[in-house]
Amino acid sequence: MKKTFYAAAFTMALALPVAANAAEPILTKKDLAGGEFSGSVALVNNYLFRGIEQSGGIPALQGDIGYTQPIGPVSLSVGAWGSNVDFNDGDEASIEIDYTIGLSGEFKKVSWGVGGIYYSYPGAASSLNYNFWEIYGTLGYDFKVFAADIGLNYSPDNFGSSGDAVYYSGNITVPVGKHLDLGVHLGYQTIDDNTAFGADDYFHYEISATTNIAGLDIKLAWNDTDLSESQSDTGKFLISASKSF
Repeated sequence: MKKTFYAAAFTMALALPVAANAAEPILTKKDLAGGEFSGSVALVNNYLFRGIEQSGGIPALQGDIGYTQPIGPVSLSVGAWGSNVDFNDGDEASIEIDYTIGLSGEFKKVSWGVGGIYYSYPGAASSLNYNFWEIYGTLGYDFKVFAADIGLNYSPDNFGSSGDAVYYSGNITVPVGKHLDLGVHLGYQTIDDNTAFGADDYFHYEISATTNIAGLDIKLAWNDTDLSESQSDTGKFLISASKSF
């Protein structure tokens, strides 16, 4: 009986590709040929995540690699990003690796994106509950003289098991001539369990200037939050140099 079942299943599997009414493939060889790998490496004087220090005030070496595949009018992207970290936790965590997957598209001058991010801290004790994930959505528009976008990130169980967390954000980028971009980032982070997270809900902003010198993207920025000094070091000047490939 089993042999008969396996034989029938094998025959059906062979027949599926040549079925007269077979569904068209989601991806064709032509589609796969249009995919693109990308990546970058960066050196920053201090790693901040949404205005809060992640590298203990020391420089961080960061890098990412990703793959983007057009699928009709949208693009599917997957990637990984990493950085050294220092939470002053007895070296429980010394590295962060984030994994992303998302869909994005553009209609006329309106751009959008949805996806997920998994934040992991290899080597950290599982009891610390550092690892967490988010889903996100973005919407942007190019006004020619400047570009703007808004975003929302939601986690059902934030860093350190601090519960539901939502990050609201907005960005404005203004090109100044051909070689300089000025940027403003505004964000507001809410956390369900502020005690577990170690900080209250807070407002965060960044003002930046970015240019390219000899193939390197150079960014100068000022970051700050409305958190008290006991919860987070306030006011940080950042400088980063990155190379894309």
